[in-house]
Amino acid sequence: MIEEKIDDTFTSTNDRCHVPAWLFTQNPQKLSRSSTGFSPLFPSTAGSYSGESNTGLFYLSGTRAWALWRKLQAKFKWPAFFYLQVLHWPQFDIPIEFPKKAQRIPELLTRLEVRQIVQACDNYKHRMMLLTCYGCGLRVSELVALKVRHIDGERRQLRIDQGKGKKDRMVVTPATLLDQLRDYWRRYRPDPWLFPNANTPSLHLSITTAQKMFTRAKTIAGINKVGGIHSLRHAYATHQLENGIAIHRLQQQLGHNDLHSTLRYVHWLPNYQQGEDAFSDLVGQLEVTHD
Repeated sequence: MIEEKIDDTFTSTNDRCHVPAWLFTQNPQKLSRSSTGFSPLFPSTAGSYSGESNTGLFYLSGTRAWALWRKLQAKFKWPAFFYLQVLHWPQFDIPIEFPKKAQRIPELLTRLEVRQIVQACDNYKHRMMLLTCYGCGLRVSELVALKVRHIDGERRQLRIDQGKGKKDRMVVTPATLLDQLRDYWRRYRPDPWLFPNANTPSLHLSITTAQKMFTRAKTIAGINKVGGIHSLRHAYATHQLENGIAIHRLQQQLGHNDLHSTLRYVHWLPNYQQGEDAFSDLVGQLEVTHD
């Protein structure tokens, strides 16, 4: 019976993306964890949905189709392996077309806008977080997980412990940022986390708190550009490229496995020209005071 259901529902068309209606829960408009956790052995009963064809397919288009397929891509991998490699059912071996993600250029922050956002943050610890994120081009997950012992003042480096992809790396830290981090440590004496949770110092600040802090500072500064705290990482990369940093050096700093991930910043800056093979002190160029 399952084999017949697969034959009936998993069909292929060339002009649109579709998904079997029995993958949906009672509310097809909302894809919850329970609806993505379907079992191909015990599919739920399909309801009578608008847009459902005679073959039991629920047709989708546009951004909703893309979002749904992206969420279901991983779910289709293990059923395909189960049916093809374990049960040896060749009926499941069908091509599934996934819509491509739209390629958009983010709204990049200028140096003046970064300065305004940092100065709009009235909390000294949060301000240092923003400066560290921008000054080293860190991901927010790497930022909140920093420990005091990760700072190598002698070599002017910052250790990223188990960053994205479970990889360690060393990033260049500008002299101005190091001096400000020393002042921050003298004032607060954080240990072991560089940016501890205010209520529970044994834990580091959460990613959600860092995001909300950036959004609040951006709102106070009157910056209307779309983007979260990751915008500071984009700003770091583009500002370093504007100063002429070599692509391979920026790749190492950002922790990209694939050079193409770094080259996208070059596409955002048509006038990029490679210059000196040294990092610029972007924090020093901001001239942010800590009054």
